[in-house]
Formats: sequence, C-alpha cells, structure tokens
Amino acid sequence: MRAGSWTLFAAGVALLLGAPPAGAGSNTVYNFLRNDVGARAGAMAGSFVTMTNDPTAYFYNPASGATIDGPRGSLGFFKHVLDINAGHLVYGQQVEDLGFFHGGILFTHYGSFTETDERGTPLGTFSAADFALSVGYSDSPLEHLFYGVTAKFVYSGIGSYSSTGLAADAGILYTIPESRLALGASLRNLGTQMSSYGGSGESLPVDLTVGASVVPRGLPLHLHLNFHRLTDAADSFGDRFRWFTIGGEFTLSSALQVRLGYDNGRRQDLKIGSSAGLAGFSIGLGLKVSDYQVDYALSSLGEIGNLHRVSLAACF
Repeated sequence: MRAGSWTLFAAGVALLLGAPPAGAGSNTVYNFLRNDVGARAGAMAGSFVTMTNDPTAYFYNPASGATIDGPRGSLGFFKHVLDINAGHLVYGQQVEDLGFFHGGILFTHYGSFTETDERGTPLGTFSAADFALSVGYSDSPLEHLFYGVTAKFVYSGIGSYSSTGLAADAGILYTIPESRLALGASLRNLGTQMSSYGGSGESLPVDLTVGASVVPRGLPLHLHLNFHRLTDAADSFGDRFRWFTIGGEFTLSSALQVRLGYDNGRRQDLKIGSSAGLAGFSIGLGLKVSDYQVDYALSSLGEIGNLHRVSLAACF
C-alpha cells in the first residue's frame, strides 16, 4: 500500500469503529434494512462490503459507488416467506468534476391482514409495508482509495399507523490490484426516528461491517469474508464475531458465474435442537448478456423455508 492511502484508510476504519453502538442489544425498528439487496449479494450471503462496480453494493458500502466504470442501474424482486415480497431499484453514475452519485429505493410489503374488534368480529383488512429512499455520494481522494456517504428517509406503515426516520451510511474501501485484494468497512443505519408508532422511539438497526476479499492467483474465484453487526451487544468477545459471512463467486466464462454463501449468524439463530438443516447457506447464478446482467439466488432458512431473489442490472 502507498503510505498516504494506507493512512487514510486506517483513519477511516478507526472513525467507523469509534461510532457509538446505538441500540446495541435492544429491540430495533426498520429491520427490513438488514435484508440482503439483490440476487448477487443474496447468493453470497451478504458478503458485499468490498464489492466493486456493482450498483447494489451501494447499499452495503457507499464507497463502492466510486468504483463503477459507467452509469449503472439495477432492479430486483425478493420473494420472502409467507406473503412477504420486497424489491429494490438503484442507479448511479459519475458527474464530471463533482464525483459519483447514486440513488435507490428499498421496499417490503407484508401482505394483507384481517382486522377484528375485541370480540374477533371481522372489520375489514389492512396491510403493512416499509420503504427507504436513499441518495449518496462517493469519490476517490487517492488512487485505489474510495469513500462514500448515503442519506436515507425511512417509512414504515401498519394499517392507519406509521413511523418515519432518517438514517445515514458511511463507508471506506481500499483496493490493492497487485495483490488482487480489497479491504472495506461500512457503518449503516445510523440515525433516529422522527415519528414512532406508540410515541416512544426505538433504535435503528445499526450495522458496523468490516471485510476483505481476494482473487486467488490461478483460480476463477472471488472470495469474500465479512464481519457484521460489530456494535451489537455480546456476552463474550468471541460472540461479537458470530455474525460473519463468507461468499464466493466462480467465473466459469465471460457470461456465467456461480455463487455460494454462508451466513453463520443466521444458521445459529435458526438451529432447532442440534440441527439447522441448510439454514445459512445460499447459492446463485449470474448470466451476463452484452450490457445486461441477470442474477438469481436461493437462500435457505432451514425448516422455515427458502428465500428467492431475482435481479436485473444494466450498464447504460
């Protein structure tokens, strides 16, 4: 690493690590912000903090916005369990002499429910939904060093009740081409509620993530390791690192990729007795045709079921 780049990267990581653990260990609101965005990231279990040149990476580390090689966008659909459906829309590009800008939308719809009175008499139906609108900026002060910030407006509604909030993400990313290595860190969802459901505010799901990725020489593999939720309360030092994910992307040809992922925290939480089945594991495919990329991911929740994601990305 060049001395100046290393110093700035280390300072950026120290700043993120020094962020207050707001709401750590307590109940949080707007937990849909923790969901993986896009089929590529979902197949790799969310190990995306060092991903480059991918528009959905903005949601994991806003510094990635400055790594795109042209105007890029992505939209996707996420089929959750039961009647829960979600999706995303994101676009980013460079503005000459100013930097890189991106904007995105996340939404989740939880289906319809029957409303009853205290005696159980049906009164009609109601629905519940969440969405977040974000805008971000990123740039590169030194070669191979990137930083970025994102501001988000968050809305959550259940029937006639609603809650709103403001949040921010910040991230830093350093790539080392000669070693085929990348290092990154991001702090997401740092903010507050502007209005709450019951009059008493709740904490947002703050997520401090650090990670690294490497392309081993001689292998068509992009390997990622991320540690998530590092500000969460933990019973021991070792428990603080239980939320780790591993993702791998195998490039079989210029048009086809196969992806695998493992989410340790999810697997531990979904363990029933001594067995968790395939909970925490994910798999996916990517197909590139000209300037378009189609991705699919299947993520296992063990006995609960499976999650399906489909995404379409394009370079304009």
